[in-house]
Amino acid sequence: MMDSQSHKHILRNLSFFTILVIALGWFGRWLDSLMGNMPSQGIGQLIWIIAPLGVSFLLRAFAGDGWKDLGIRPAVKGNILWYAVSVLVYPICIALILAIGFALNAVSFSDSPSSKVSILAQAFALAIVPMFFKNIFEEFGYRGYLAPKLHKLGLNAFVTYVIVGLIWGVWHLPYLAVFMSYTTESLATYIPHFLVGTVATSIVYGEIRILTNSVWPAVLMHTVGNVFLNTLFLKDYVKLASGMEYLVAPAVEGILSIVLFTLIGVGIYVLRKKRTMAPESSC
Repeated sequence: MMDSQSHKHILRNLSFFTILVIALGWFGRWLDSLMGNMPSQGIGQLIWIIAPLGVSFLLRAFAGDGWKDLGIRPAVKGNILWYAVSVLVYPICIALILAIGFALNAVSFSDSPSSKVSILAQAFALAIVPMFFKNIFEEFGYRGYLAPKLHKLGLNAFVTYVIVGLIWGVWHLPYLAVFMSYTTESLATYIPHFLVGTVATSIVYGEIRILTNSVWPAVLMHTVGNVFLNTLFLKDYVKLASGMEYLVAPAVEGILSIVLFTLIGVGIYVLRKKRTMAPESSC
């Protein structure tokens, strides 16, 4: 049983993490605006990306959090299945959502000739490395620090996923316009289901984090998802019908995506419980 002093220590540092990470994101956005930079090209966005890992490392090094639950070991042995799930879950979900959207006349595909497939593959390959490094900063902040600290408080797993998902989602808000380039939806209606989406995806990320005791599957999952989505939309291979984006967007905020990731996450949770592989408090 955790003593009250340890409980207070974790709550204090989690408060510092949340406030600093979100504040640095808005500071970065303000800095980019001040310098006249595009939201996706300025030094402010770099500060925003670095913030989750940077703040968590400062708390580990100087605020008594230590390094034991960092999850830096790959832990591939015995976890090949979960690495495979991490790599395949986004491509499969994206393909399924786009197929449903196409059937509903809400998704259209480029009429590009088959030779464009090689261009698509090249764009995908070029994006993997920068996305991988970007997601190290993000995932080692949220799945490497925030999630295991919340688990140590003895919270129910799903309460933890809601908290992680909401903080992770709110952290995105300063640069949310960058991710909305393919939709005509207003921020007022977009933000609520975006936050529900970050909670839903946090279930999948969080469960695999517990099962593997490593953050690297989350880094891989996030990278594959980002690269697929960015390549498909930025290269105009996929277009969503105006007014239907909220339903068929294969990104985190799409209703179909939310349903799929919730089902997958709950399914993994049930499997973990049946196998009694790890208690909720371990991470």
